[in-house]
Amino acid sequence: MNSLPFKALACPLDGDSLTQAEGAWRCAAGHSYDIAKQDYVNLLPVQRKRSHDPGDSKAMVAARQRFLNDGHYQPIADAINHAALNGAPEDMPLSCLDAGCGEGYYLRQLAQAASDKTQLELVGLDISKWAVMAAAKQNRQQEQNSQKDQSATWVVGSNANLPVQSETLDRLLCMFGFPVMSEFARVLKPGGVLLQVEAGSNHLRELREIIYPTLKPERSGEQTVPKGFTAQTAESVSYSVTLNGREAIADLLAMTPHLYRANAEGRERAAALETLTVRVDVRVIKWTKNAT
Repeated sequence: MNSLPFKALACPLDGDSLTQAEGAWRCAAGHSYDIAKQDYVNLLPVQRKRSHDPGDSKAMVAARQRFLNDGHYQPIADAINHAALNGAPEDMPLSCLDAGCGEGYYLRQLAQAASDKTQLELVGLDISKWAVMAAAKQNRQQEQNSQKDQSATWVVGSNANLPVQSETLDRLLCMFGFPVMSEFARVLKPGGVLLQVEAGSNHLRELREIIYPTLKPERSGEQTVPKGFTAQTAESVSYSVTLNGREAIADLLAMTPHLYRANAEGRERAAALETLTVRVDVRVIKWTKNAT
């Protein structure tokens, strides 16, 4: 895999293209966004924040980092890598945004899976500054350990207003995230691919049965094709994972919304567990942006 810098960022205030120079990204109107010492840029204006510290907390990010780095979701990453790299041209760069990248696990897996002939332009975006900081740090550590350039551009931003120029992306990942299909359609090239991962009906069911008194009825699995897209494939990824030790179980709970949805009694029941086998059940949905 040959890594190339992603250059198609856009100013979150006026939508103009940004240019990187002297430690900052700037637009023609003079808006400037400094590159932090951790090697990321904050493109989430204060006036567009809904809270002082939006997104996942530092503790949630750390829990997700430990859980994912232990390989529990490797089959999901493998499915995404195959779908994203399938048909990738070898004579031109493949640009990919992870919208809601968390601590960068899936982009790092994609970079490792790509062949030496594939040129990747990777950008990870998340509304949580803690997630983006963790992603940038791990990316730098991975480069040092492998002595290979696996650089990506890391951005604090929102899916509701992606700071990316229109029709510049070949691939877009939305992993258990909050899809904004109008924005996804705007930034993808015609023929570009959106890969969306969402929980299936049995995803983490054993954990949910422990922390909730009753489970809510499952939603219909049918999806309406978003405007501007054509449905291509939907693949199920399902397998079991056994977690040994309270820390691993606590990490799984902490990285999901269930931590805050469960009551105190439910969290206490989960905290008392020494081992837990759960079903991972997700759908990988591939959408292709229409040419016209």
